[in-house]
Amino acid sequence: MKVEIWSDVICPWCYIGKRRFEAALARFDHADEVEIVFRPYQLDPTASPVATPALDGYARKFGGPEQAIKITQHLTETAAADGLTLDFGRALRANTFDAHRLLWLAEQAGVQVPMKERLLQAYFVEGIDIGNLDELVRMAGEVGLDEAATRAALAAGAGGDAVRADLAEAAELGITAVPTFVFEGRWAVPGAQDPDTMLSVLNRVQERLVEQRS
Repeated sequence: MKVEIWSDVICPWCYIGKRRFEAALARFDHADEVEIVFRPYQLDPTASPVATPALDGYARKFGGPEQAIKITQHLTETAAADGLTLDFGRALRANTFDAHRLLWLAEQAGVQVPMKERLLQAYFVEGIDIGNLDELVRMAGEVGLDEAATRAALAAGAGGDAVRADLAEAAELGITAVPTFVFEGRWAVPGAQDPDTMLSVLNRVQERLVEQRS
């Protein structure tokens, strides 16, 4: 079973949704047959490559600092219930295009899932600038990619066309919010659904696949 997860690395619900899906997968009898691929989505494709405090972005988007604090506190509490610690006070908002190119490179090397987790942790927990080339290369090395080769590839624009094509496909599919989970290229489930719901979806898709093979 192939599951494509459309998400952005600065999306808190994408991090929460990832954890909830992993919890469902841990209870799924055919988990070893599931292929997970992360597809790119940019919450703000016009974001500057220069990092700025994430809370400032929330304040601009949601009506001021007080609203930003209220929203991020709710997100922090929600994430904590799923075992995640989010630190919006440290998070640095930056353009995520290069991070998505790195995820494309990681997919080619078979380490996309740990690369995605590393980027999410970097943004939400450690306050790392995920738009900075040096930081991206360093984190690539942490998940097993060759740092020199990764730096050269990113500097040469590797993955750019693939990411742009995926972003265009997301628009064609009508994906306007993330995370969105697409099963076998046919069944889409939007949002950070709870583990029970995701497990139910996994079982239903598995049943349909079995029916098609019989």
